[in-house]
Amino acid sequence: MEIVWFKRDLRVHDHAPLLAACASGRPVLPLYIVEPAQWQQPDASGRQYEFLADALADLDRSLQARGARLVVRVGDAARVLHDLHVAHGISALHAHQESGNLWSFARDKAVRRWARGAGVPFTEAMQHGVWRAHGNRDGWAARWQAMMRAPRLPVPPAIPMANMAGNPLPDAAALGLPPDPCPGRQTGGRRAGLALLKSFLASRGRPYRAAMSAPGSGAEHCSRLSPHLALGAISMREAFQAALAARQRWRDAGDAAFVRSIDSLISRLHWHCHFIQKLEDAPWLEARCLHPGYAGLPAHEAARLAAWVEGRTGWPFVDACMRSLAATGWLNFRMRAMVMAVASYHLRLDWRLSGAALARLFTDYEPGIHWAQVQMQSGTTGTNIPRIYNPIKQGHDQDPTGDFIRRWLPELAGLPTPFVHEPWRAPTAPAYPAPLVDHEQAARAARAAITAIRRDPAHAAPARAIVQRHGSRKAGLPDTTRRRKTPGQTTQGRLDL
Repeated sequence: MEIVWFKRDLRVHDHAPLLAACASGRPVLPLYIVEPAQWQQPDASGRQYEFLADALADLDRSLQARGARLVVRVGDAARVLHDLHVAHGISALHAHQESGNLWSFARDKAVRRWARGAGVPFTEAMQHGVWRAHGNRDGWAARWQAMMRAPRLPVPPAIPMANMAGNPLPDAAALGLPPDPCPGRQTGGRRAGLALLKSFLASRGRPYRAAMSAPGSGAEHCSRLSPHLALGAISMREAFQAALAARQRWRDAGDAAFVRSIDSLISRLHWHCHFIQKLEDAPWLEARCLHPGYAGLPAHEAARLAAWVEGRTGWPFVDACMRSLAATGWLNFRMRAMVMAVASYHLRLDWRLSGAALARLFTDYEPGIHWAQVQMQSGTTGTNIPRIYNPIKQGHDQDPTGDFIRRWLPELAGLPTPFVHEPWRAPTAPAYPAPLVDHEQAARAARAAITAIRRDPAHAAPARAIVQRHGSRKAGLPDTTRRRKTPGQTTQGRLDL
């Protein structure tokens, strides 16, 4: 039989491994392996698993419509495949390439070793515009464009199912995941993703460019496709081509504002793959600083980490963002950048710990985007302009009426607007914690520490090497920062999907 090993490609549309297996003429086993070790990693959470369960159920429905079904097995991937091969014989193994965390990187290497030893051909197809074994970014944008504009692969009308028993999908508790209530979590699965794509391109995305920066309006007018792209319920090529078609429709209709919003979405699809490429080229990105000069930055105690995660920093807008994220599993990109920068610059938290905590909260956790952004917002890349957000000013800018703060911090709901951003100035102090640190002093200290490292003569050579290997080259990747860059600095993408 031919096995199609589904990982983060949970669809039957535009799916090269499934198409190749069906073309073999042999029985096909659509397989998903629940790996308990994966769900014990520090970046894994119950909300992510529940979203995955939705997507697996939707995938199974799509397979059943074509005469097949999804077979679930539980265990170590190489061991599961070995047992299937011994019992039934595997003629070929098909999967998509995955640029995941260090655990999945090691898992995939173990499966490749098993396949070589067992004599089982193992073919891994590209899924996104992410290339393996490329030493730098020269020509990357052109290759991305060519792949995204290529025709989408057809769906097999019928899948010759291999007769095989599976396991029930375990629940989160069976995998050792602690309770993770997320009442505002998005629903997983292709149907939910397609509905979001359709509504965004039909009407919801018109104010996207203006709405994306604020957490309240962003929740409504961002595409919200990110978790569906992370699990591959929708292919990147599919989203890109749908956006191009909608762009042309609105251009023909004379709606220039909508065209500009769709242009912004398309640029973010570019950036999606640009950042995943960084992890593909540096799989250790979650574990050590991209630029080695920043490895010695100080880190503070666990109490600050807990206060930040739980929305108890004493900065209302930061706390509202963290509590909103805890309840919904999503936050717009600018606020993701702000809360990460506050953790690293103002609270001096180890970015590996705060980054893992954020990953667990994100239903749309995409390792390639996440860890590159964690380092970018922590000032450890050596190439990007350090962005030290003022947490009070951000509140005034993005939530001027204070409505977002009042929604998520009910203890401040009674404060008038002048005080809701700075409750310590109110005549009567509410039951709300004082700021953990003076944000202005903390920002000055962080800026001085980063500046000292950047002025070290030893800083320049690693920074140039990082630009050569990871820099965007800009072609096809608009600079959305609108800030002047100095030599050796790369653009910083916005990823409000």
